[in-house]
Amino acid sequence: MYGDPATIRKILTELGDTWAVVGLSNNRDRAAYGVARTLQRFGKRVVPVHPKAEAVHGEQGYASLAEIPFEVDVVDVFVNSHLAGAVADEAVAVGADAVWFQLGVIDEAAYARTREAGLEMVMDRCPAIEIPAL
Repeated sequence: MYGDPATIRKILTELGDTWAVVGLSNNRDRAAYGVARTLQRFGKRVVPVHPKAEAVHGEQGYASLAEIPFEVDVVDVFVNSHLAGAVADEAVAVGADAVWFQLGVIDEAAYARTREAGLEMVMDRCPAIEIPAL
């Protein structure tokens, strides 16, 4: 299992409230849009990361994690599994505390690398499903 209850709770309640959401755009039909709104309702600052660098939900967007000029606590990943490993590596490089791969986003090698680098990680889960249960 790639997200035991203790790790999920730690990421959602202890590691900080700034979440970079990779793949977040203004497309209301995409899951990232609704998940980001839910995270905001639970007190998280949501930072959009998307090639278009669009502002979403009142927050300035950035084209990459490296462009964000402040610390990010959690990197929430809404990209295809074959791209997710590179995002996890970027999260390590920018000093994030945790990486969260959304439902259907699975890369076991990236999971292992990220954990070996000392970050918390959850894979194939959704924080918008988990956070209301806390």
